[in-house]
Amino acid sequence: MTDTPEQKKGWFQRLASGLSRSSKAVTEQVTAAVFRKPLDQEQLDALEEMLIEADLGPQIAARIADAFGKARFGKSSSEIEVKEALAELIAAELVDRQGVFDPLSGPRPYVVLFVGVNGSGKTTTLGKIASDLTGRGAKVLIAAGDTFRAAAVEQLKVWADRAGAGFLSKPAGSDAAALAFEAVEIAKAEHYDVVLIDTAGRLQNKQGLMDELLKVIRVLKKLDPDTPHETLLVLDATVGRNALAQEKIFGNQVGVSGIVMTKLDGTARGGVLVPVARASDSPIKLIGVGEGVEDLQPFDARAFSRTLVGLED
Repeated sequence: MTDTPEQKKGWFQRLASGLSRSSKAVTEQVTAAVFRKPLDQEQLDALEEMLIEADLGPQIAARIADAFGKARFGKSSSEIEVKEALAELIAAELVDRQGVFDPLSGPRPYVVLFVGVNGSGKTTTLGKIASDLTGRGAKVLIAAGDTFRAAAVEQLKVWADRAGAGFLSKPAGSDAAALAFEAVEIAKAEHYDVVLIDTAGRLQNKQGLMDELLKVIRVLKKLDPDTPHETLLVLDATVGRNALAQEKIFGNQVGVSGIVMTKLDGTARGGVLVPVARASDSPIKLIGVGEGVEDLQPFDARAFSRTLVGLED
């Protein structure tokens, strides 16, 4: 996903705006702790509480507060220096959880499976990726594998038309695995670069959903044992720590290769990305802050951490 410097700056401004409620609470406590001498345990406990309220989780919050307490701030330390120190501590939790999503660097057709609960932003994320790829000259096929929700199929069709991508759907209730199989066969025959496959997300029937997803994966592997090349789990930041439970359910059974965190512009608890990243075996690859195609961007641990504490990148 390539943008001009102006677009990139605009995206970070939207991210900063989205995380402003999280960053305001955290940074106010940080600066109060440092500039009220001495930096005592009461202040560090308050900082830890603020980090927990931003959904970083108790273990990570305790680790960061402890490390912050060991930092040496002089009388001349500025507020920026203090925020920089906190940003570095948060980035240290994330830097090894940063992944890369680059479907145009792999085999053709490159097959991407999207998983996640209904309402997580999965269908919109797929559509944004399709638009970005076709904008870069790729030939993309979208497969509407959520065959139980007519609204999801209709939404994907709108994205496909907008992106100039190919589109494959079946009548309601059709076998999602058969649709995925057909999509990859078409992609091979018609020389598509990328296949993007949506899936259902009905967690009220967890095992039924997982069985369906596993069947899709088994069927795809009959065509090519390396497919899907990517399985992206889409998580909604606004659900807070419930995102951790979703990551566990999907990650344990489906073989997730990367995480997309959406709706960071709609939550005061944007810090939830940190415990999700630490708990998952899969890296964070993309984050989203809005409805536009340009609002989905590669995850940058340093930039995210700086934004979370109210620093401009």
